Amino acid sequence: MSKDAFIHKMLPGSPGGPLLFVFHGTGGDESQLVSLGRDLAPQATIISPRGDVSEQGAARFFRRTGEGVYDMDDLARATGKMAEFVKAHVDAAAPSGVLGLGYSNGANILASVVFAAPALFDATVLMHPLIPFEPEVKGSLAGRHILVTAGKRDPICPPNLTARLEAYLRADGADVTVEWHEGGHEVRPNEIDAARRLFAGVAQGV
Repeated sequence: MSKDAFIHKMLPGSPGGPLLFVFHGTGGDESQLVSLGRDLAPQATIISPRGDVSEQGAARFFRRTGEGVYDMDDLARATGKMAEFVKAHVDAAAPSGVLGLGYSNGANILASVVFAAPALFDATVLMHPLIPFEPEVKGSLAGRHILVTAGKRDPICPPNLTARLEAYLRADGADVTVEWHEGGHEVRPNEIDAARRLFAGVAQGV
C-alpha cells in the first residue's frame, strides 16, 4: 500500500525520532490534531491522514448507519487500508518508535488497527473511543502502552463501554491507563496531560 493511500499532512520531526500518527474526529481533517501532536511529542514526525469516507460532507474513517451503529464491512476495509498506510510510513522511516493518537472516530479507527495489528504501535492514546463490539485481537498486546480517555457524562461514548474496552485490552495483555473527566465528549486538559506523560514515558523507555 502506498504512503499516499490517504490524503495526509506530514510535519517533520527529529531525524531518527518516533513517528506519531494522529487521527481526527468526524468532520475534522488532516489539520485538526497536528498542533496537539507536536505539543505531545515534540521530537516526532507527525503523520495525519484524512478519513476517506464522507458522511453528509463530514470526513470519517469508516461508514456507519446511525450513531454508534457501524458498517462492520466498511470498518474492516478501512482498518486494512489504514494498517497498510501506517506500515508503509514505518518501513520508509525506520523510526525509534511508533505512536498513535485518535479522537472520537479517529480513536475508533486507531483502536481497530491496534486490534488487527497489535505489534504496529508502541503506544496509543484513544480519546473518547466507542467500540460497541467485542474486538478480535490478532495476537497479543503485551508490552503495548494504551491510554484511554473518557468523559463520565459522554452521550456518545457511554462509560460502561469505555470500561468494557479497558477490560478487553487488559485481557489481551496491554498496559492500559484510563483517564476520566466529569464532562462529556470534549477533550479536557487532564486528558492532554495524561497523553503527554504516556508519550514521554515511552520515549524514555518506561
